[in-house]
Amino acid sequence: MERRSFFKATAGMAAAATVAATGGAKAQDKKFTIALIPGLTTDAFYITMRKGAEAAAKAVGAELVFQGAPDFNPVTQVPVLDAVVAKRPDAILIAPTDKTQLIQPLKNASDAGIPVITVDTFIGTGVYQTGAGDADFPLSYVASDNVLGGEIAARALAKAIGDKGKVYVSNVKPGISTTDQREEGFKKEMANHPGITVLETQFNDNDANKAASQLQAVFARNSDLAGVFGANLFSALGAANGVQQAGQTGTVRVVAFDAPTSIVDNINTGLVDLAIAQHPAEIGYFGFMVAYAHLTGNSVPISIGTGFTVIDKSNVTDPNVAKFIYSD
Repeated sequence: MERRSFFKATAGMAAAATVAATGGAKAQDKKFTIALIPGLTTDAFYITMRKGAEAAAKAVGAELVFQGAPDFNPVTQVPVLDAVVAKRPDAILIAPTDKTQLIQPLKNASDAGIPVITVDTFIGTGVYQTGAGDADFPLSYVASDNVLGGEIAARALAKAIGDKGKVYVSNVKPGISTTDQREEGFKKEMANHPGITVLETQFNDNDANKAASQLQAVFARNSDLAGVFGANLFSALGAANGVQQAGQTGTVRVVAFDAPTSIVDNINTGLVDLAIAQHPAEIGYFGFMVAYAHLTGNSVPISIGTGFTVIDKSNVTDPNVAKFIYSD
């Protein structure tokens, strides 16, 4: 099923659910329970994703269970997953915190008869239902095009620094599908800018304070540092704070992936040049609808790409843009 036809189908499901709720059609005999396991529960990105899933659940008359760990770590996510599986939901939506370490725990859920859909992040290669490999069993992957997002970030940063100078990527850690892809896209695009040198990536373990310290350390070694790409929310905010602490606001340019509410002040003050906002509410909504469609006997796409919005000083106050800033 193509993305457009699926979107039409989900709209039809929501309409049918409304009719059923008002008595105009026979209601679904079974009320499905679908669990959403985020990367972590305290991130505005996943809070916004939850709101999208809640809207979908309300539209079709299903139940959403939201359960996760307080940090982005497979060590803490796997026990949460196991606890959810033990409750036997009808389907699981999950943002895996590692593309390798979550394969077997999710395979256990699938083998137990619980359909699995990955949202935001993926396991294996993210290409599912191929009949090959040990990580192709999820039904679908719903997320932004992270490679393209990294390319857009690179082009924006290259323009901000006049196509010359040294830059680096502030990232979480290797093995996270989304941030790996953003770095991949960033470096791929930067190869088209010969006047720019990409320094070694700094991994911060999703710790904004560590990202700030790393920025200052990189600047101490490279006084001609021109820019940094924060590959996720905490990397970007940490790097931006490091720029401020080093007294380099407006000199070392920052491009951020993700758009929490604090990004508005950072853009307005010039600490951050540009933010790439994903659409987590869409990810949550369409992820839930994929699960519901499968449970009600419909075919579903193996992947759905949601969009993103580029936010800078010129449009940050535009209501049509500001609505994509994540809700906390």
